[in-house]
Order: sequence, then structure tokens, then C-alpha cells
Amino acid sequence: MANEFDLIVIGSGPGGYVAAIRAAQLGLRSAVVEKDPKFGGTCLHRGCIPTKALLHTASTLDEIRNAADIGIDVPQPAINLQKVHAYKNQVVAKNAGGIEFLFRKNKIAGIHGFGRLTGPNEVTVEHEGAATVYTARNILIATGSVPRDIPIAPVDGQRIISSDHALELTDRIPKSMVVLGAGAVGTEFASIYASFGSEVTLVEMLPRMLPIEDEEVSAELRKAFRKRRIKVMTETALKEANVTEAGVSLRLEKGRGGEATLDAELLLVAVGRAPVSAGIGLEEQGIKTERGYVEVNGFMQTSLPHVYAIGDVVNTPWLAHVASSEGILAAEHMAGQEVREMTYDRVPSCTYCTPEVASVGLTEAAAREKGYDVAVGKFPFSALAKAAILRHTEGFVKIVREAKYDEVLGVHIIGAHATDLIAEACVALQIESTTEELFRTMHAHPTLSEAVMEAAHAAYGHSIHS
Repeated sequence: MANEFDLIVIGSGPGGYVAAIRAAQLGLRSAVVEKDPKFGGTCLHRGCIPTKALLHTASTLDEIRNAADIGIDVPQPAINLQKVHAYKNQVVAKNAGGIEFLFRKNKIAGIHGFGRLTGPNEVTVEHEGAATVYTARNILIATGSVPRDIPIAPVDGQRIISSDHALELTDRIPKSMVVLGAGAVGTEFASIYASFGSEVTLVEMLPRMLPIEDEEVSAELRKAFRKRRIKVMTETALKEANVTEAGVSLRLEKGRGGEATLDAELLLVAVGRAPVSAGIGLEEQGIKTERGYVEVNGFMQTSLPHVYAIGDVVNTPWLAHVASSEGILAAEHMAGQEVREMTYDRVPSCTYCTPEVASVGLTEAAAREKGYDVAVGKFPFSALAKAAILRHTEGFVKIVREAKYDEVLGVHIIGAHATDLIAEACVALQIESTTEELFRTMHAHPTLSEAVMEAAHAAYGHSIHS
């Protein structure tokens, strides 16, 4: 029957569409329901991809501004916002077209409309005033998340904006911007608009930027932002936000009881994301949730075993690669494959600001809290020939190892191409590599990856080049 499937996925983000492809490869007749006009979800259309396109424009602009340092004399560059956003949109459109091609290749039915569970094995899709009922042996919830709003500063899309709005500022570059939240999203947008020419202030309630990262990495990033004239205010809470004719006026409370005021053209609220789980029929089908997140087991099954949930709608890291891995696991489990439960202690974390930040595994503090006998090695990019060639010498690689058995516990990188360099560390943790195996692995010269090898040497107490 045309409306009967082995799997229906609600949501076509990097979790949903990847799960559908893997299920189709395993012989399951699959369909994906998407409420937006294009497939790809938040990551492709309002998150990872357009943000990284703007970050690439920003970093290229910075490179051109400093081109004279490497012998290239060019006029002072200027931003053409229309072309910036045309480039960004072209990247998004190309990837969206790629998903549609993959659906055709794998014989996946793409269904547009708002999907809702209306029975244990039933999904009703509403589109352009009509409702169509589909049935499936398995259902996968992959509805993602949206920017979290806060009552004290409700988003209006004009003066107080979310990350969605920040991606669509096509008419102007704000003269000044306050970014509330120094996690990955806030830090990346602060980096973008500082390069574009905005006067940026980053406000964070916790004691440091990127609070989940290693403390030394956070400190190094703050130092780098200071050099870029990005003001960072930590241990600072927003107490009041008033929209004015010129922008926004903010009243802030500092950690030790002090107060401050800030005026800016825009306030970007980047305090996290909220799961999209309301109104899709979960409660009616008895599927358990907590604080809006769908409860799942290690195989991504909900309280109804044939209904699975993945990605931002479950309480796991808000990362596209996490959603994709969860989607593959769910698809393989429902297809009867032998699989391992999800574990989250080896999830790479990446922030694409300038300089980039990436990590995997335990921070030094977390390793000590867990009782490990910890040894640490660091290697600065300033001592690396390739970094000097690129003129990006800020940052370092830090390796946290267990001293007795030499297991690599965590790797933390801040510097040029950190988000690419972390892949080697991910493999090392996955195969439970020793630090010695890392430094005895020959690394090509001159490359940035030598910093990983040098940090491994340093963790053993015999750094070669520092």
C-alpha cells in the first residue's frame, strides 16, 4: 500500500534523513515527513551550515585584511552583504538538493507537511489544509529544537534577535551587538560580527566562556577575543532589557553584586535551545517526556518500543553528528542488526569561531574528579612551522592522559583548524590508544597535526620543540 511503510521519520535534519537512508539500505521501506519546504532541518537551513558559511566569509575577510603581511597588496576589502548571503544560500541549496538526490537514490518517500502521531503505528500529515494518514511498523521522532526564548528578553526579530534572525541580517551590519550566552552559538556569532565590523560584547552568566571546555582553553579563547577587541563579561546576568529607538538598553548584574548598563543596536539571545516535542501526539500515545525531552533507552527507544527518538528532542548533546549517530543506531536496531548502546563520553565538541576550539573526552578537571592519576601535555602552535606559515600561531593542543596505563583520556585544541585536527583524537579515544602510540605515530612535516604528536610527547615529559 502507498501509505504503509516499515519506518516513518518525523523530521529531516541530520538525524532524521540519515536514519532514513540507513534504514533503506537495510531493506526498510522508509518515509520522511518534513514541515518545512526543503529537507535538511535546522542544521542545514538555520544552524550549522549557514553559520559556518558566514564564519568562512568572516575568516576570509580577516585574511584579506592581513594579506600585506605575506606580500599581497590589496585594496581595503569591503563587505557586500547581498553577495555574502547569496553565497550562504547557495551552499544551503546545494546541500538540500543533495538530500533530495539521496532520497531518490534510496527510494525514500519525502512527505511535506506537519506530522503528528495519531495512533501507535499511525502518523497523520497535515499539508495545505488536507490531512493524510500513514502507517508504519516503526516511527522515529527527529523533530529537533528551536532557539530558547527567555521572558526577560523576548525575541522580537528586530532589536532582540535569535540565532535564526542573526543569519538573515541582509540589510545591515549592526554597529554594536550584545550577545547573551558564551556557548558555541553565542561565541560563533560574536566572532562573525566582530570580523564584519560590529562592536561586540559577549555576556555570560557562568565564570568562563565555553563552560563545557577545558579551563585553559576557555582562558586562551578569552585572551584571543580580547586581542580581536571583543569584550567578554563573565559571571554577569541580564536583569532587564528595554527596547529603545536606537536599539536596546540592558541592565546587568555582576557576580559580586555590582551592576552595569549596556546600550547596543542589537541583542542576540543565545542561551540554548528547546526541544520541539509539543503538539506531535507524544502524550496521547503514552510516550514519556521530561522537561520537553523524550525519554529513551540506550537504543533510542521510547516508552513505546517501536517508536524511537533522536537528536535535539532527546536530552543528549545538541550536535548534528550526535543526531546522525543516534539515527544510524536506531535504524540498525529496528532492522534487527546487532548494535551497541549509545555512549556519549567520546563525542567531539567543535566551536568554529576564530580561533577554533575542539575537544573530545575528559577535561583535566573532570579526569581528576573521576580519580584518575592524571598527566598533562601541552604544545603551543607558536612553536609550529606550519602555524607560522599560516600566520595563525595562537592556541595549543592539550592532551590529558592516565599516567599508570597511559590511556588518552581527553584532547583539547584551540587554534587554526582545530575542528579538523580533533578527528585524530576521536580515533585515538575510540580505539583506547595510549599516548605513546600517538607520539610514535609519524606525522607529516610541516603540518598543523604535528601539534598533536608534540603534545603527546609533552604529556610524557619530553617535548621536542617546546
